[in-house]
Amino acid sequence: MKRRVITSIFFVVAMLAGVYVSPYTFVGLFGFIAAVCLWEFYRIAMVNGAVRLALSILLGITPYVVVAIFQLTTIDAETDTLISILLLFLPVLFLFFLYELFSSSEKPFHHIAAVTLGILYVGIPFALLEWIALDRGYQPNIVCGLLLLNWANDTTAYLVGSRAGKQLLLPRISPKKTWEGTLSGMGVTLLSGVGAGWLFPQLSPTDWIMIAVIIGLFGSLGDLIESMFKRGVQMKDSGTLLPGHGGLLDRFDAFIFMLPFTTAYLLLAT
Repeated sequence: MKRRVITSIFFVVAMLAGVYVSPYTFVGLFGFIAAVCLWEFYRIAMVNGAVRLALSILLGITPYVVVAIFQLTTIDAETDTLISILLLFLPVLFLFFLYELFSSSEKPFHHIAAVTLGILYVGIPFALLEWIALDRGYQPNIVCGLLLLNWANDTTAYLVGSRAGKQLLLPRISPKKTWEGTLSGMGVTLLSGVGAGWLFPQLSPTDWIMIAVIIGLFGSLGDLIESMFKRGVQMKDSGTLLPGHGGLLDRFDAFIFMLPFTTAYLLLAT
């Protein structure tokens, strides 16, 4: 627990510094996080070989890089331009099919499916985070609010579940996640959403409460989704980068999974 707490303190300080120094440090920080999460995901998916792994990470990070270019430069991000970029990305993705064809791969379908899933599961959500943060001028408080709500959910669920949890939520996927921890996490996240409405006026109090509901629900489910992936290959942690916590994907699984739903809410409500 001591090692876990020390790691958490350094982790939180680094995250807040990266978010608040400038939009460029934000993009660099989350670009690094996205790349490591992709590496860990492809490790879980058993994408092997140095060249294949490098190509997979490059493809996975492409949506994030494209959004960064449009948001941090004067390039006009008209809808037609974005559609053109998407259409140009598809041939690049199909080049990976050709790599599998000529690499004498024994599991080409597995590798192609894993790479495509990595783009969808990791690359696109982090690109959506960039859109949330940068679309109307850089909004570090919104990013900070999302992180704090996610941490409130994660931390409360862990503390309550590890000490008072008795009713397992989904034992075939996670032998430690409990209803008591999950519901406590949701409750504290909702209260934190009320506080975020006061601290971060960039969004309305109602928006923060709705986002808190989304994070409480889909963040918890995102944690189970990653556990499902790891259980499928008998793996405990996605990595070892964070002592006492595992890998970055272990820390951002809930955050990643709630981002598409949060983005959809913000598109519809703001």
